[in-house]
Amino acid sequence: MQKTIKRQTSYKILSAYLVTVALLSGCASGQLGKNNSGEYKNGMVVSAHPEASEVGIEILKKGGNAIDAAVAVQFALAVVYPNAGNIGGGGFMVYRSADGEVNALDFREKAAKSASRDMYLDSAGNPIIDKSLYGHLAVGVPGSVDGMVEAHKKYGKLSWAQVLQPAIDLAQNGFKITKRQAGELNGLHHKFMQFNPNGTAFVNLESTWQENDLLVQKELANTLKLIQEKGRAGFYEGAVADSIVAEMQLGKGLITKEDLKNYHAVWRKAITGNYRGYKIITMPPTSSGGIALVQLLQSVEPYPLKKWGHNADSTVQVIVEAERRVYADRAKHLGDPDFYAVPQMELTNPEYNKNRMANFNWAAATPSSAVLAGEVKGKEHEETTHYSIVDREGNAVSITTTLNGSYGSLVAVKGAGFLLNNEMDDFSVKPGAPNMYGLVGGEANAIAPNKRMLSSMTPSIVEKDGKLFMVVGTPGGSTIITSVFQTIINVIDFDMSMQSAVAAKKFHHQWLPDEVYVEKDALDSLTTQKLKSKGYIISPRGPIGRVDAILKTKWGYYQGGADPRGDDKAIGY
Repeated sequence: MQKTIKRQTSYKILSAYLVTVALLSGCASGQLGKNNSGEYKNGMVVSAHPEASEVGIEILKKGGNAIDAAVAVQFALAVVYPNAGNIGGGGFMVYRSADGEVNALDFREKAAKSASRDMYLDSAGNPIIDKSLYGHLAVGVPGSVDGMVEAHKKYGKLSWAQVLQPAIDLAQNGFKITKRQAGELNGLHHKFMQFNPNGTAFVNLESTWQENDLLVQKELANTLKLIQEKGRAGFYEGAVADSIVAEMQLGKGLITKEDLKNYHAVWRKAITGNYRGYKIITMPPTSSGGIALVQLLQSVEPYPLKKWGHNADSTVQVIVEAERRVYADRAKHLGDPDFYAVPQMELTNPEYNKNRMANFNWAAATPSSAVLAGEVKGKEHEETTHYSIVDREGNAVSITTTLNGSYGSLVAVKGAGFLLNNEMDDFSVKPGAPNMYGLVGGEANAIAPNKRMLSSMTPSIVEKDGKLFMVVGTPGGSTIITSVFQTIINVIDFDMSMQSAVAAKKFHHQWLPDEVYVEKDALDSLTTQKLKSKGYIISPRGPIGRVDAILKTKWGYYQGGADPRGDDKAIGY
């Protein structure tokens, strides 16, 4: 009897030891290799800037929930990551509560009331490219502040004042810029001077910016204080609204006080789909990302990707052919659902996407010229940013937010200290003509007053057996959808850890132009040769995406993936 008790005790000690070793070695969830971001039990924040991630984790430590942290991170990013973090832009949020409630918030920008279909065309009907990219006329009515107000009102736990204070402190006292940021600000010096002749905090008149220089933004701090004191009215009415309208008048922009006062974010029903037993929860239109993500997953599910291997020639070929067809559908069928009857049910039907792949030929690439949008019965520069947050209770938030181009329209609102977006370029300026990302759009995304422009942003949450599994999203313009898609299959099909899945080299195809864009070292020379022999045009390019994601292991720990392509940081506790 005594030997039996000793043996059982030894087994318990051994079991506890093995569990500890598994956690320390990053083997949770069956994945090998230690995750550089670590694993944490009580919560995690992954964002594009270390300061913003710190803000989010401190809110969680103070008893805030995932929404409180998300609001705090959004405003912090507006201070410390001005090329994409914003209060002058917009975005999308996918939310999943600890008990499984799902919701989606559309705080995408809108065209002004006086916007018109052909406002960026010359007398011959050709697009005037710069008019939708730079300056005051490129700006859509901002949605970020209203979006954060709505999210906090519905789900927040801490006070509004508490979640705003960290951003105010960062703007008031300044923060040390990174080497990357110093280079960006120096490179844009002349552009900032061109569009802000009265000066802006982003211009260093005395010298060039250096790493660890302090960026102080007093005007922005005052704006954030007004938002803290008055909520929505602190931005869309009063002194800040006056400053926005004055700035518009200065540069012949379109936004009026009426446009600002009438802007409202919209709660929408999240899109859901299934992939190999996992449930995908993602963003509906005005984002094109959710529908396209579900289409891509359905398109490749019949194929043995795991057997073929990550970025093997067969894997790449199937994914490229799926992407080609999905982006053709995007161009024709997707737009603002308040203006256009998006055929959501048809596009996300597994049979539809299976049939779309039926004419795929292993022997040769399908020319994009031969691929049209499917027939159905119904009718972003890459400097977006994404952050993923999970709290102690298991509430999860996935938010992608943007100014569109890096530093948006390059117009900083004088007296208010924040940059305005250049989202008008995300409309089909001329149906059939490409935007700044080479994306072609159709009538569904034509410019109209008060209409939201189509986006590729794809904030997503994945469940397994009714429980939280992953929170994921990325910036990257037209590459957003494919980056989120590849990150998900990297974990599900290729058994990667969250950090490895995020860091893995990626590739991208978007129907037009008919090229496969490939990160350096994503494909080996033999794979590249095989694909070229079948007619695929392989085009090397720089980094694709900056994914920030969280995986919940089967042990109940949060595992972060912060993209090494940027200054991104995963912090947990």
